[in-house]
Amino acid sequence: MPKFSKISDINIEDDNSWRETLFLTFDLDWCSDEVLSYTLDIIEKSDIKATFFVTHNTKLLDRMRANENIELGIHPNFNFLLNGDFRQGGNIGEVVAFYKKIVPEAISVRSHALTQGSIILDTFEEMGLIYDCNTLFPLIGGVLNPYRYSRELIRVPHIFEDDVQEQYDKSWDINRYIEYKGIKVFDFHPIHIFLNSRSLDRYELVRPDFHNIELLNRYRNRDSYGSENFLRDLINKI
Repeated sequence: MPKFSKISDINIEDDNSWRETLFLTFDLDWCSDEVLSYTLDIIEKSDIKATFFVTHNTKLLDRMRANENIELGIHPNFNFLLNGDFRQGGNIGEVVAFYKKIVPEAISVRSHALTQGSIILDTFEEMGLIYDCNTLFPLIGGVLNPYRYSRELIRVPHIFEDDVQEQYDKSWDINRYIEYKGIKVFDFHPIHIFLNSRSLDRYELVRPDFHNIELLNRYRNRDSYGSENFLRDLINKI
């Protein structure tokens, strides 16, 4: 019977640590506490394991740390640095350090916008990160495995990302993912769970004021199948 696990449960030397296992991951993307709490309620009530990639300080970090089923990674944003804006650091290492100050215990990482490269990966390893989760392969065939990038760093690909799903409106068939023979890592965003997004159009409408919970409530998708439905069905199926 498949189960849910955390990214840190992956043992590259033991295929049984990730086969027949589903990994739920969530990129915070600076969401409000109300939005994050909505996703946490789903995870906690289901009593399942999950990994959250953190973008900012919030009082809810203590709530997540108190739950042994939840682990925290970091979600560094290199976009500022690439645009010559040094507000979070003047080089790759300083940007990673900015986020490690928020989550010093983090050993897993997924960059905002999936920004990656060999220099970035080398820096992750130098700064004590073990699991890089930056590679998206939508479910298009083949069998994906986690693999060792270097002596310490392990790369963990994901097969589902809700905002990509919404952009291309691919099949939402749960069984396709559960029956997949490779590693099954899912990437969600709390804002898309709260909105139950079916397409990015809904998110774009609220993006300028996405911390306005009353506005978000008005724009929640109640008419068609979306990200929240997919997450809940995935949990219920297992």
